[in-house]
Amino acid sequence: MKTIDKIYINGEFITPQGTEYFDLISPTTNEKLGKVLLGNQKDTQNAIAAAKDAFKTFSKTTISERIQYLQNIQTSIEKRKEEFIDIMVEEYGGTLQFSTMSYNYMLKSFDSAINLLNTYDFTKTMGESEVQMTPIGVIGIIIPWNSSNGFICSKLSTAIAAGCTTVIKPSEMSAQQTQLITECLHEANLPKGVFNIVNGLGEIVGAEISRNPDIAKISFTGSTSVGKIIAKEAVETMKRITLELGGKSPNIILDDANFAQAIPLAVIAAYMNNGQACIAGTRLLVPKNRLEEATKLLEQTLSNTIVGDPKNETTTVGPMVSKKQYERVQNYIQIGIDEGAQVLVGGLGKPKGLEKGNFVKPTVFINANNQMRIAREEIFGPVLSVITYKTEEEAIEIANDTTYGLQAYVSSSDEKRAHKVASQINAGRIQINGIGHDPMAPFGGFKQSGIGREFGTIGLEAYLEPRALIR
Repeated sequence: MKTIDKIYINGEFITPQGTEYFDLISPTTNEKLGKVLLGNQKDTQNAIAAAKDAFKTFSKTTISERIQYLQNIQTSIEKRKEEFIDIMVEEYGGTLQFSTMSYNYMLKSFDSAINLLNTYDFTKTMGESEVQMTPIGVIGIIIPWNSSNGFICSKLSTAIAAGCTTVIKPSEMSAQQTQLITECLHEANLPKGVFNIVNGLGEIVGAEISRNPDIAKISFTGSTSVGKIIAKEAVETMKRITLELGGKSPNIILDDANFAQAIPLAVIAAYMNNGQACIAGTRLLVPKNRLEEATKLLEQTLSNTIVGDPKNETTTVGPMVSKKQYERVQNYIQIGIDEGAQVLVGGLGKPKGLEKGNFVKPTVFINANNQMRIAREEIFGPVLSVITYKTEEEAIEIANDTTYGLQAYVSSSDEKRAHKVASQINAGRIQINGIGHDPMAPFGGFKQSGIGREFGTIGLEAYLEPRALIR
């Protein structure tokens, strides 16, 4: 049983002034792993004050100094690879496969930031004027539980590259993961106050970050509903915001696609990260005249999809993060049944032998349509809705008929055709014949999937303010 009773402010591990504890529960067994002492509003204010003071000097650091800091962090994280993977499996329930991939993405965040610093011109000529791209100020970083340390590393590395200081509010459910990354950041010997980490609740720590006038920008990843609250709070002090929010990603399999390849890929896209992914391809659009073939392949693929202990190398779907999340997914499966969709695979209840944890039967609905709630609302679990279409134009129309627009997928044996279809989908990223990540390409959403972009040059510039010198 582990007790985490420290937060990190101004270069030191300190005991928070808050007095409330939050229990850490294993999603695999629902047994108590430990507890974390939560910070309060005063702790958050102290963290912001430390970041504000550190910004005075850190904003003036050289590119070579920032690169060295990023390399120091990366080296520190590399020393503790197995711990990072193991704690994500234990505390979050991420599968060993996903947790290993997540660790590798963490390290690549620093490579990408270093690459930007080696190539980005912070002083530009526009018209006849000099334009200086200057650090924006103190960044409030608010992140969810579904890839906690991955989000910390990607956002913090960008902030450091820009010359900004940070106050980070991770999910209280990720406290053990947070403790590990904090120890690595401490070992990297950054100047005091460059990063500050306060465990705490959203309505307390997150609210103070959203309202405090000394926070210049908020970078938030999470639900659309919380993102709207943050945006409303932020506008009072004209904070800049980057919001990476929810999604209901369409996956269009065109009629000329190789279904034997496209269907297993679609299952991976839908059930990645136990289905707890904003980019999950949870709407599968298939040609009506090939539905029977798609159905058989889905049944075959799901029969080989292993649900179970996330520590096992062969497990592809682990538990939901909490009982609350499990109940949310069960509720949506019932909604799908009530709406008249047909359960092809999965359904209500827990898989046999996995009754102790928050395990969901990976579920596929057929005979769904795009007006059903299971096709319109983000479920955040391993639930896939199959929707048929008759023409390419109809497929594009269905794909775009959503309040979201974060990611999409297109499969076709004709790459030019796939490119043409992808170019008509209103989403921030479209995966063509595969699932990949380009850390130098922008990531973010259309419509209610967010505001702004992360990664690459566009992501870096979200942490910078242009100052024009006209003479």
